[in-house]
Amino acid sequence: MPLGEFELIRRFFAPAAGHRPDVALGIGDDAAVLRVPAGVELAVTTDTLVAGIHFPPDTAPDAIGHKSLAVSLSDLAAMGAEPAWATLALTVPGVDATWLAAFARGLSALASAHGVALVGGDTTRGPLSITMQALGFLPAGRALRRSGARPGDDLYVTGTLGDAGLALAGLQGRRIVPEDALQALRRRLDTPQPRVAEGLALRDLAVAAIDVSDGLLGDVGHLARASGVGVTIQVDGLPVSDLYRVHMGAECPWDLALTAGDDYELCFAAPAAQAHAVAERFAALRTSVTRIGSVYSGSGVRCQRRDGSAYTPGGTGYDHFAGPVS
Repeated sequence: MPLGEFELIRRFFAPAAGHRPDVALGIGDDAAVLRVPAGVELAVTTDTLVAGIHFPPDTAPDAIGHKSLAVSLSDLAAMGAEPAWATLALTVPGVDATWLAAFARGLSALASAHGVALVGGDTTRGPLSITMQALGFLPAGRALRRSGARPGDDLYVTGTLGDAGLALAGLQGRRIVPEDALQALRRRLDTPQPRVAEGLALRDLAVAAIDVSDGLLGDVGHLARASGVGVTIQVDGLPVSDLYRVHMGAECPWDLALTAGDDYELCFAAPAAQAHAVAERFAALRTSVTRIGSVYSGSGVRCQRRDGSAYTPGGTGYDHFAGPVS
């Protein structure tokens, strides 16, 4: 007997509902009923992933399930929000029980790791597309925004940059990457780890933040424009992995770290006086954090080397309608 929509939801996605006391009514009705605690604000974000655009067609279904939630949790992290709930709108070409079980497994594992309850959504037939909404809590008036950076602030980024972009370049034949290295790099592309704990830790340290999803250069540009400031990025100091260093080579060594998307790291501005506190906080989290530049009175984003000379990257980031912008 063919698997119907409601049996599909019951079998594969009800287990991701979790057990949160603030869910009065979850999966199975016309709408979820949720309890928002007193004294908090609700942060809400929505992301859509389309096959062949946001992930390669051969991506494993459990990785797609993971990434579909991870990108939204990364948005909440950039706001300093604690994840609580999610909804899923899933469009699939047909009912493939093996694929759906793996997709749901990847989604559920990440949801469980961050205490997220799947509280509703929709399923329909069509080209593979996943839309995820994530909701999280913030102390009233404490949201991290893009608009708080001021001249004199330091600019930081978590983790390393460019691995996902290098993986995609290897898959597309734009750069030669050996198979073993490509598989290691691809884990960064397929299963990014949202910096949720780091976002919570930044509530009393950062004055502005953004997640690096469309390329560092473009996303820093968004932060600079929202804050009405200029930003200098020291390209020699960008944090990159050993694999990146080996397989990017000496030609344009910083371009993918600056412009490739899918890093899902946090970029944030903090007052220079907070430098020691930032280092201590991230050491406690065992997460690397690197000062990559500074904020100045002006506008735009400029890239320079340690010797002060300008560096001109080969692009500015990813635009969902224009593609890579150069």
